[in-house]
Amino acid sequence: MSAPPASISGARILLRRLREIMQAGGATQERLDKLVQMIAATMVADVCSIYLRRGRVNELFATEGLKREAVHATRLREGEGLVGIVSETGRPLNLADAQRHPRFSFRPETGEDPFNAFLGVPIVRSERVFGVLVVQNRASRVYGDEEVEALQLIAQVLAEMVAANAFGDLSELREVEIKPSKPERLSGRVFSEGIAIGRAVLHEPHTPLGRIVADDPEAEEKRLNEALAQVRARLTAMLEGDEFSITGVSRDVLETFRMLAHDPSWETRLKGGVRAGLSADAAVERVRGEHRARLASVKDSLLREQLHDLEDLDNRLLRALAGDERGAVLPEDAILIARNLGPAELLEYGVHRLSGLALEEGSPYGHAAIIARAAGVPMVGRLAGLLSRTEAGDAVILDGEQGEARLRPEPEVVRAYEQRLTLRSARAAEYARLRDQPAVTKDGVRITLLLNAGLSLDAHHLAEAGAEGIGLFRTEFQFMVSEKLPKLEQQIGLYRDVLAAAGDKPVTFRTLDLGGDKMAASVAIEREENPALGWRAVRIGLDRPALLRYQLRALVEATEGARLRVMFPLVATIAEFEAARNFVEREIAAAKAKKRQGPAAVEIGVMVETPALAFAVPGLKGRADFLSVGANDLMQYFFAADRGNPRVAERYDVLAPSALRLLKQIRDDARAADLDVSICGDAAGKPLEAMAFVALGYDRLSMPASGIGPVKLALAKLDVAATREWLDERLYDPAPSLRAALSAFLKERGAAP
Repeated sequence: MSAPPASISGARILLRRLREIMQAGGATQERLDKLVQMIAATMVADVCSIYLRRGRVNELFATEGLKREAVHATRLREGEGLVGIVSETGRPLNLADAQRHPRFSFRPETGEDPFNAFLGVPIVRSERVFGVLVVQNRASRVYGDEEVEALQLIAQVLAEMVAANAFGDLSELREVEIKPSKPERLSGRVFSEGIAIGRAVLHEPHTPLGRIVADDPEAEEKRLNEALAQVRARLTAMLEGDEFSITGVSRDVLETFRMLAHDPSWETRLKGGVRAGLSADAAVERVRGEHRARLASVKDSLLREQLHDLEDLDNRLLRALAGDERGAVLPEDAILIARNLGPAELLEYGVHRLSGLALEEGSPYGHAAIIARAAGVPMVGRLAGLLSRTEAGDAVILDGEQGEARLRPEPEVVRAYEQRLTLRSARAAEYARLRDQPAVTKDGVRITLLLNAGLSLDAHHLAEAGAEGIGLFRTEFQFMVSEKLPKLEQQIGLYRDVLAAAGDKPVTFRTLDLGGDKMAASVAIEREENPALGWRAVRIGLDRPALLRYQLRALVEATEGARLRVMFPLVATIAEFEAARNFVEREIAAAKAKKRQGPAAVEIGVMVETPALAFAVPGLKGRADFLSVGANDLMQYFFAADRGNPRVAERYDVLAPSALRLLKQIRDDARAADLDVSICGDAAGKPLEAMAFVALGYDRLSMPASGIGPVKLALAKLDVAATREWLDERLYDPAPSLRAALSAFLKERGAAP
């Protein structure tokens, strides 16, 4: 390897000297003093200072060049002075004449009046700024990019060292909270009900302290090159897969992604960090932090997409450096902490291995939340400040009843939640007693309760849940966890396993419903401005018939001698349904032509998820064998509110009079067309909504496993005739929702869910 440039050599010297200071030992203040002296000397600065946050104040902890008596005496309130700007923005501030800046705050005890040039960089960890590192010079000058980069490198390493108490216990010195340590309660939204007590596992953990600074830069660069080659090879393998994997315009998206993976500027930034003395892991994490900082300030949608892609590449590279061991060593009580989480990422962890999920962002209608509900795993989202307030291994209580996360809770709080878990167990025992009993309303109406599933494991718990069959088996999850298209034999194996677990109970398979927030590496989908309204679900299948027929062939072979019950998602017109149905018939004919037995019985249905099809139900008479109302998507399109957008997803209510009127019309039209119809979705698993649907005339509900017990118990108290009469009188009510009124009506009759 050729000799490094002077700027890289300077950064490497800084890192080496920093390590020497750590290894030399000594009192905390003594080591901080040596550090600022070393930085000032190496960067030829007249001043170097470290400010650390104590609550809402930035306090001077060490300085070389300012008056010694200012240490621990100079304090700048939150947002005060130039240090305050760096602290609140989390970005470097580089000024040639600092004292002319309008936010400059002169403190006479520091003796800083002769200094003009100012460079301050944030000391950041877990996206939380807990200090500012500053250099100053008498001469008016703007610090060069190399100097800014060198100081940022030191700040990054300093953050990890301070957090690991490498300087000693600073919290004892001046009550500085370097890492969150006090009990905290964050409020958010319930995505999946339940309570979990466990330990925090970070979705994107920090590089361990011992792997921040590299002993052998050449060896680290070799590690980086090998990881880069691995990531690039995987992307190439995806592009060069079989005919079903990447086709048409969607190939262009992955080609662009691969181009970014070969971007020289990205690679140069990564190698620059390694050559400066960082480990390969720390160099990638540093670049990832830069991409996130830019992402926070960029408004242009195209540039934001590219930055998202770059952050994805950073994460892939970190996983490659770690040996792709994510999820391999999860503790038994793991509560996963993340900003957001896609369904494929959740499945990679193994959702049943998690005690709970906590997200800083997310949506209760996203597919990761759907998976969590199906698995019965508590999930709380929109917990503002979660990532900056949580450390790996922290004790966490996740309250999926109140929508809260309690971090590092006090012992008495833990005891209170343990009592609540005992009460939940008693309630679960009550549901278990109803498990083998049919769902019957107070006035004798028999209701069929079915299970929504997407994993083979769900089918094996069918009897335990008390469901009478699987009303929706989501087939796409098998595709989402594989980088290559699942082989025909793998698909057949999954479907046969589900049928065997269900026994004589019916199973309805939904064909691939990809798109939106459900992505599969094996079926690349073009990025769109509004994916919820774009190329997804059956539209992909009809445009890529080889993919649709491939899946249908597996379903036909898996159901030889059994009943094949299949339905198509997001159909907008009768013509689309007929085209899809024709593919099923062709695969059955092809099987018989090969002297295969084929399914003993075939039922082909359609999901009513678009208003267009909702108004076309009469035209499905004689064409479809059954209907399933997909409440989640239907309400999304009915209210023109993206269910993945937290600003609008919960703005509208399925219990709005207009929505209930639409659902009643679908039910009435289906009855007139002699079509079986069910309601499928998370709403069906909520007792109040389920009672309303039954009152509208629906007698088949498909829901997450966690909803079956509560719904069965609620329906036993429901007088269908009286509730139907009450609803009929209010379907044209101008109120935005009947939720409160319906709850009051049921409570008066002793039927409150």
